Amino acid sequence: MKFSIKWAAVALAFCLPLSAQAHRTWLLPSATVLSGNDPWVTVDAAVSNDLFYFEHFPLQLRNLQITAPDGKPAQAENQSTGRYRSTFDVHLTQPGTYRIAVLNDGVFASWKQDGKTRRMRGTPETLAKEVPADAQDLQITQMNGRVETFVTVGKPTDTVLKPVGQGLELSPVTHPNDLFAEDTGTFRFLLDGQPAANIDVSVVPGGIRYRDQLGEIKTRTDADGKFSVKWPAPGMYWIEAAVRDAKTSVPQAKERRATYAATVEVLPQ
Repeated sequence: MKFSIKWAAVALAFCLPLSAQAHRTWLLPSATVLSGNDPWVTVDAAVSNDLFYFEHFPLQLRNLQITAPDGKPAQAENQSTGRYRSTFDVHLTQPGTYRIAVLNDGVFASWKQDGKTRRMRGTPETLAKEVPADAQDLQITQMNGRVETFVTVGKPTDTVLKPVGQGLELSPVTHPNDLFAEDTGTFRFLLDGQPAANIDVSVVPGGIRYRDQLGEIKTRTDADGKFSVKWPAPGMYWIEAAVRDAKTSVPQAKERRATYAATVEVLPQ
């Protein structure tokens, strides 16, 4: 398996704590709250320095998962991947809240061979095939990543907000499609279904390209995994958190990196 610079950047976007790097991974829906008889939403997906601006790499859609309000899978239509972004449409045929996510569950390996550093990103199965038996200084990290957004037709519903109990997840207390400027939203992070206590959370408003300051809101989860954000203004916001631990399910891996990123929209009062 060839590990190009492009895929290295995408792998690192899942691997590294997102607040510690310039590249941010995100999904951006054309709208988050809709009405009407035949609504659609278009979603952009990218890895970039600025939110939400296309200037680095497209986010790959091979692990795209869309959950309809009834809890069943929904289909993405008109998928396309270009130089700087991927894009797709979702036909919102049911009333309620949809969850749109790109999931990553794999391994990242690095080793030395013939005096050169080699890298690969894949599954435990490809790891066994691609890493040579004589690999030196082999380091394997298990990766669990979730990048997501939420879209509601009509009244918000909660079916898609139920945690699956794997990796780092957002378990909203305030519905993610019911956020308003100057109000406070409350959320909970879970790690493998349990409260993710005392983890750093970064909240960044979009439009970084057009202001001098990042505008980052830094907070931290409490003992129950909860955190709150008072929204300063309307707009799209990016929520990010990351955890490193040794709770791996891949025998060769000594470390797990669980990452999470979500895009939410804050509406005017």
